[in-house]
Amino acid sequence: MAINPDAVGSETEARERSWTSTDCLLYALGVGAGMDDPTGAELEFTTENSKGITQQALPTMAVVLQAGGLNIGSLGSPDLTKMLHGSQGITLHREIPVEGRLSTTGKITGIWDKGAAAVVDMESTSVLADTGEPLFTNRMSLFFRGEGGWGGDRGPSGSKEGAPEREADVSITYQTRTDQALLYRLNGDRNPLHSDPDFASRGGFPKPILHGLCTYGFTGRALLHGLCDGDPARFGSMDARFASPVMPGEALTVTMWRTGDGEAFFQSYADGDRLVLDGGRCTYR
Repeated sequence: MAINPDAVGSETEARERSWTSTDCLLYALGVGAGMDDPTGAELEFTTENSKGITQQALPTMAVVLQAGGLNIGSLGSPDLTKMLHGSQGITLHREIPVEGRLSTTGKITGIWDKGAAAVVDMESTSVLADTGEPLFTNRMSLFFRGEGGWGGDRGPSGSKEGAPEREADVSITYQTRTDQALLYRLNGDRNPLHSDPDFASRGGFPKPILHGLCTYGFTGRALLHGLCDGDPARFGSMDARFASPVMPGEALTVTMWRTGDGEAFFQSYADGDRLVLDGGRCTYR
């Protein structure tokens, strides 16, 4: 057993990074903002010099802005080729500025023995470096195939709650580009699974797949426009499980059900009927 269950509670030292207006524009384009938009409704995310428009950052940019957050070395020596991204969550404590500097600390919050696999939960908190003001929190679970079986706690089973049995309140469909993964990878994730046909083939895929966090970003855009009237200041949090990969060029449909005051359930489907993000929960102001 290569994974180290005693790593629970280990923390990273604070790490800093800065970002610019250009980084925000690149992220927005990477998750499809501005595509086929004759009204200019997303110019605030895709331009910095349009008349009467003030540039803003998309809330889901939190997933690429955090400065580190997980010390893989503290987990022992698990086989990283068997690692899958299980779930992702973010909480926005305020709007993300279009430029700035932040500091991130990360913590491993759980390591669970699922028998044939291990699940690692982690959380990272990012603050504005100059003031210490909370900016956003990231939550992530990683699934390591073949690393379980040491007799540890199985941990929480996770909610299997499905969508409400009624028509969705909001449904938005976005078309991804055939080169969407090549564009999104410029935000920092250069995993060849998303760009190299040979590498993707060895992983069992017919061609490079879209980054899970790109699917997450497309979904976040839909939640922003469908529930928050496009206002990032109203976006509170977003959590979902990754159910299956998306191929660049597929259409993504995000369905949303308002479930309470400032709360909603959502799911995302590729090409209409293949579930790709499951068990989604979000809050908004």
